[in-house]
Amino acid sequence: MKKNWRQKMKKLVAVCLIGLIPLGMAACGTKEDTDRNLAGKRGEQERTISLFSPMEKAGPNAENVARSAFDKTIAMAEETSGIYVEYFTYTAENYQDKTYDDVTIDRIRNCMDDVYLLNPDVIQKMASEGKLMDLSGLDSAKNLRDVVMAANVYDGKLLAIPQEVVAYGLFINKDMFDAYELELPETPEEFLECCRVFKENGIETPIGANRWWLETFVLAQAYADLYNGGNTEAEIAALNSGESKYSDYMRPGFEFLQQLIDCGYIDAEKALVSEAIEGEGPDFLAQKTPIVMAYWGAANTDTAYGNPDFELQVIGFPSSRGQMPVMSMTGMAIGVGSEHAEDAMRVLDVITSDEALQVYAETNKVISPSKNVEVNCIPALEPLNDRIEENVSVLASNAGMKLEQWGNTCLIVRKLLEGATVDECMAEFDRLQEEALRS
Repeated sequence: MKKNWRQKMKKLVAVCLIGLIPLGMAACGTKEDTDRNLAGKRGEQERTISLFSPMEKAGPNAENVARSAFDKTIAMAEETSGIYVEYFTYTAENYQDKTYDDVTIDRIRNCMDDVYLLNPDVIQKMASEGKLMDLSGLDSAKNLRDVVMAANVYDGKLLAIPQEVVAYGLFINKDMFDAYELELPETPEEFLECCRVFKENGIETPIGANRWWLETFVLAQAYADLYNGGNTEAEIAALNSGESKYSDYMRPGFEFLQQLIDCGYIDAEKALVSEAIEGEGPDFLAQKTPIVMAYWGAANTDTAYGNPDFELQVIGFPSSRGQMPVMSMTGMAIGVGSEHAEDAMRVLDVITSDEALQVYAETNKVISPSKNVEVNCIPALEPLNDRIEENVSVLASNAGMKLEQWGNTCLIVRKLLEGATVDECMAEFDRLQEEALRS
């Protein structure tokens, strides 16, 4: 039984990060295919680096192609540095093949590429193996927000830089809250009261949930004090030494989720089989349920929640310190075995420069990792952004923690949805912590 659980943890941890790295954007790309497609397009002596990501480049002649925000920054780097960036891509078909993370780990270990777009759990894993280069010497590193440094610094080294900081929050149908004269909740107790009122007024399931993002409730409650109480480094040190237990931090959030399930505010069976947005999105947009959870970018996207027929508000998750944004981020890293490390550093420095990040933020309307790039958000996101600007948030990923947070918490929450008790879930955290301390 334990062996099966560990296998599930390994296979599914990458998929938990849906919303961080865009999925479904490209089929498996190989170096052989890419080289053949580019044959004759550039001179043999042109300087080139390889970048592995789930995002496929439209084509080598970028000037005449409409590009995504990511592509635009790549174009800036190519023009500035004179170095061409080749893309190698992979997306698992219906998650039946190896996950993107599994493939990336293998490629890093075998020195197959120069730059990699990584999920936070992979950043942490590869950092522990000494497989990533220190990026702290890049000019762009000087401009990073404190939250980025906290998430991606391992053993004193900055090992990855993102193009955006992903903030998760509660997406609220404000019209439904107003109809029942409900204030937007700040604490777990206020949130439960809102759900009770909705339930008693005929709303069958007040919270639309999926199998990936319920951990945001847990993380907000678990680490509200750790990240906002002024003692962050000491508390993390105690966790890393085993003096403190992750399970003690996690228990209140899991008990809260269990209460939401027991009261019928979350449909655990449906959540367990629902993909993010696809599962709960239709009911939310049809105003059958007033609350879902999602990431910042979903409020800007018409294919998600960017064009509802009601007033949308995005707030933080309920915690002892009020509405709490939960932050996570991918990051671009360079492998220690990079064949073109110097050129890769030059390209990455441009991609993560303030100028490129301004383009990226303006195109995607996201939170920039640079403290010099302002966020222009839509009105629906202002409540969440206000908390972030106040430096109030919780990190869902932290390379300085020995136990990876986002993926592990996601999968243990899934055990709760399957019927495991809170005590059984806490025992799994204890087992994982002991394993991390031995490694």
